[in-house]
Amino acid sequence: MSLTGSKLAQERSVSELLELLNRGGVHAWTYTYSKGSNLQWHEARQWCQNHFVDLVSIQNKEEAEYLNIFLPRSPKYYWIGVQKVAGMWTWVKTNEPVPVEAQRWASEEPDDLAGQDCVELYIKRDKDTAKWNNEKCSKRKEAICYAASCTRESCNAHGDCEETIGNFTCRCHPGFLGLHCEEAVACEVLAERRQSSQLCVHPNGPNRFNSSCRFHCEVGFRLVGVSVLACQADGRWSHPVPQCEVERCPALNQTDFSLNCSHPISPFSYNSTCQFSCDDGYELVGQERVRCDHTGRWSAGTPECSEPSSFGSRCDFTCQEGHDLLGGSSISCLASGEWSSPAPRCAVTLCQTVTPPTHGVLSCSHPNGPFSFASRCSVTCKEGFVVNGTSEVECLSSGRWSAGVPTCRALTCPPLTVVSHGSTLCWDPHERSSFGSRCTTSCEDGFLLNGTADTECSSGGTWTSDVPVCLVKKCSALRSPAHGSLNCSDPHGKFSFASRCSTACDEGFVLNGTADVECSSQETWSTEPPECLAKSCPPVSSPAHGSLVCSDTHGEFSFGSRCTSACEDGFVLNGTEETNCTSSGVWSADIPRCIAQRCPGLPPQYGRMNCSLLDPPFSFGSRCDYDCSEGFRLKGAASVTCDPSGRWSPDVPTCRREPRPHVEPCYVRTMVLISLLWFSAVRCYCCPL
Repeated sequence: MSLTGSKLAQERSVSELLELLNRGGVHAWTYTYSKGSNLQWHEARQWCQNHFVDLVSIQNKEEAEYLNIFLPRSPKYYWIGVQKVAGMWTWVKTNEPVPVEAQRWASEEPDDLAGQDCVELYIKRDKDTAKWNNEKCSKRKEAICYAASCTRESCNAHGDCEETIGNFTCRCHPGFLGLHCEEAVACEVLAERRQSSQLCVHPNGPNRFNSSCRFHCEVGFRLVGVSVLACQADGRWSHPVPQCEVERCPALNQTDFSLNCSHPISPFSYNSTCQFSCDDGYELVGQERVRCDHTGRWSAGTPECSEPSSFGSRCDFTCQEGHDLLGGSSISCLASGEWSSPAPRCAVTLCQTVTPPTHGVLSCSHPNGPFSFASRCSVTCKEGFVVNGTSEVECLSSGRWSAGVPTCRALTCPPLTVVSHGSTLCWDPHERSSFGSRCTTSCEDGFLLNGTADTECSSGGTWTSDVPVCLVKKCSALRSPAHGSLNCSDPHGKFSFASRCSTACDEGFVLNGTADVECSSQETWSTEPPECLAKSCPPVSSPAHGSLVCSDTHGEFSFGSRCTSACEDGFVLNGTEETNCTSSGVWSADIPRCIAQRCPGLPPQYGRMNCSLLDPPFSFGSRCDYDCSEGFRLKGAASVTCDPSGRWSPDVPTCRREPRPHVEPCYVRTMVLISLLWFSAVRCYCCPL
């Protein structure tokens, strides 16, 4: 949702807010935030790009303070568009390192803890509010986005919109000015000249940039100077205004005849007329009256004064250039005093009638009649078109035009350059890349248009905007995981669209996640980069009557773990004391057993022995009770116990014969009972005599 004035900060008053806005620097942006949606940094950036432009970069102090005023407090704070790339804090939108003076870290920040490569903005925090803190990118926070100020209408077709922090600037094309490049540069109004006319085209307003004026002189006048003027980007016309000077005919002398002339413009110039007369006794041979035509030539040759013709006189007739003789070319004076035939006459030579060309205007002068000798026709093309051929043609005395009648062809613009990783589609109403052609550039998937997509070939023969370029989209930088390596192929640049990265783990470690990731056209990796986790061995426990002590380098019972067994007093190890978790995930040796310490065996001697039944016999804790046979006496303790050191404690007793008074020898009787299943022991009895 868009931020509005309804979220006023408690820390600042309304007056402070207004003062901040008046200083400029932030109010041209539209800010938004993912209200209630806590996202990882990469998810937050994707959300901003899908709905607006990108994460806010925070490029000045005013912008951070502005956001601190309007954003509601969030206990997890907000992600911004700053990330560590290749060890440098970078504005992700421009991929440019953040200058040290522009970094606004909170006290004791940033720290160098592994993985804390993304930046959050403290909002309404008791300490370091509106300051930065680096965090793990996997943490979830709200996102601050911005919508750009520039639109297609910001600078119209005559300027390029450039974003600035807190505003935008229109960089006007040559020949245009104004806040939005809406106004064309003006040239001074061209003065009207006598005997001249001008045909102007004003694509951007009267006498403004790209206006062009073609000058024509009235019949009988010739143009001195450049005929076409253009209003340039610097507000000056390309050439001085041309002049129209009257055409002049050769001066006539009055040596052989009388001359009466009229000069409406200047002596012997266009439209001057002269009448000839001869002295008495002479007759005029030739035209009595001549006129100076628009080409600076007299309509007929200078006549002569001669005596009247007599019988046998002969007259030969010729016509001036551009006229055809109608009748015989020679007549004679007959005896009757009459001419042999009527005098011939001269008719003006005609040329083929011409019509205006497509996209052009035809302007003609006909001093001797429509499309006849000395007729001149010029072609002026409409806006966006130029003359193809000679712009002015004249009807010659041969009855043919001095050149082919010109046509108007569309003005061409330079060919558009081929856009790498993009395509340009054009609509050409006339010719390829000519006036009126419209072209739209689009980029391939995974590339971003940098510049104006649409351009048009203008009447000035230039494109309204430069051809844009397609920049590859970039994903966030990846680093090799702990205990692993990263191998990437980057067809369009490091960590950019179509980059493929594969993770391999060191010996003793296994991947936790997908080994291969790819940078997508959405500027996100196809999956989260994997980790390398130590291989696990089966859990082990302390042996009975013993203990187990383990050191775990990479986690409990994992690769590199080392376990040592020890037995309680009275027990000894049966096996290997130490075992290691190997790279294959198995223990190097089984956990040993703790078996009881053994004492030496105790055979019965002159008596009976009763021992506790332990396994194995005569082991630690075993107790044996002694009882001597009749006639023997126990020397030592009646009971012994096997101690932890494997010795009987106290010492093993003995049965010693008791001393008796002198008696006669005993008769020994022995009884032996034999059976198929058992036999009985021999008992010795001592009997008295």
